[in-house]
Amino acid sequence: MENTSQAPTTEQEIIIGVTPQETRVALMENKVLSEIYFETAREKRIVGSIYKGRVTRVLPGMQAAFVDIGLEKAAFLYVSDVEGGSRPFANGEMGDGDDHEIPDRRRPTASIDDLLTEGQEVLVQVAKEPLGRKGARITQHISLPGRNVVYLPTVDHVGVSRRIEDEAERARLRELVEELRTGTGGFIVRTVSVGCGPGELKNEMEFLVRMWDEISRKGKTLVPPNLLHADLDLISRSIRDLYTPAVRKIVVDSPETYKRTLEFVETFVPEAKQAVELYARPEPIFDFYGIEIEISRALEKRVWLKSGGYIVIEMTEALTAIDVNTGSFVGKRNLEETILKTNLEAAREIAYQLRLRNIGGIIIIDFIDMEEEANRLKVFETFRIEFQKDRARTNLLQISSLGLVEMTRKRVGESLGRALSEPCPYCEGKGLVRSKSTMASEVFREIRRRRRQIPGDEVVVEANKEVVRFICEDERTGLEVLEQSIGKHVTLRVREDFHQEEYELVY
Repeated sequence: MENTSQAPTTEQEIIIGVTPQETRVALMENKVLSEIYFETAREKRIVGSIYKGRVTRVLPGMQAAFVDIGLEKAAFLYVSDVEGGSRPFANGEMGDGDDHEIPDRRRPTASIDDLLTEGQEVLVQVAKEPLGRKGARITQHISLPGRNVVYLPTVDHVGVSRRIEDEAERARLRELVEELRTGTGGFIVRTVSVGCGPGELKNEMEFLVRMWDEISRKGKTLVPPNLLHADLDLISRSIRDLYTPAVRKIVVDSPETYKRTLEFVETFVPEAKQAVELYARPEPIFDFYGIEIEISRALEKRVWLKSGGYIVIEMTEALTAIDVNTGSFVGKRNLEETILKTNLEAAREIAYQLRLRNIGGIIIIDFIDMEEEANRLKVFETFRIEFQKDRARTNLLQISSLGLVEMTRKRVGESLGRALSEPCPYCEGKGLVRSKSTMASEVFREIRRRRRQIPGDEVVVEANKEVVRFICEDERTGLEVLEQSIGKHVTLRVREDFHQEEYELVY
């Protein structure tokens, strides 16, 4: 069954931490970390970016093609994502995945070799980031998201988010957008547009159409491979997509970013202006809100439950397997009650962890076997309700007699674990350690955290040789900025006996 219900209202905060090395945005719900997003200075997100590319290979056997868009690996274009190769919105499937992304369920109507030839120039948009050895997945079904609507220049249709449950409001918004749109192209009305008037929608619709006209003009003049349009940066994109009336605060720890954020919200989300705050405490912002601890926990395979039970999360290339165990929880009455309580607690925690860790694709959950059908239904219903908080599209199958739940969750970017980790050199790639980039950022944060405790004008960092080499070669500019900001010299010293995740500050 597909998750389409409106999530319960919660009090939210958007926490933004900025350093020269990275930008991090956290969504807190009732003081608990629920979503986290990263963007480093070296690795920018490309989902949503539009390119002019050239077809390098057509694969009739796979009904797909490889396209050079200027990235390290060729991008992958499936036949259903080729313009004229599918019926994108049959049976009312328009526009409801996670509010603004076009659904994947398109039906091919032609063969790939009838639509594309090698050397052909194509205008495409990145739908999924490159993952591991796979190149980016691209589409010719372009979508330009705004705050209240999404413009679809290749589709003549108006859709309304399924998350808007009031039928009268759905009809009002659909009719309003139908009246306001001119020329070709369609629109998806997003959840946050509830209550919007014609003036607000008209301005945004005209802005998105002008943006597409400019992209089209560049596409006719530039030679492939070439970038035609990049999506907003992480902070602007997060505010655009995450801000709702439930967000009480948008807290930023950088004065410069605070000013840019105010300028963005004044233009695109004026109702959010009063929520923007500048963080001024000496303690690092992610420490103050307890986010660093939660990120560390989200990198562990085993997650403990309050009852004493635990879940184990194992990710493979094909799917994610999650196992539920009673652990030290022995219950008070009988075995079935103990199992039910553990499974109910695990259902809530698994839904939370999938969202926090941004785990997508096929997911198999092995709940502890329950004898009574009523208990299985109770666990499944709890699991289903928890996913109402998730903006990603999910599909759940009923819990089986063996206690298994099969589900899918829409995957766009890398999971949190893969984004912050790399294959472990100590176990020949069988496990993961925090990457050199992650450790360098952690060292810099720890120096800032302790800057008031350093008595002299120098601090020595003892670390693994690969981390030291990374800082010297790849983060030299960041190191100089750090020294200027704390007014102290930072000396790096290699410790041959240190693990890649170990370091020590000496002063």
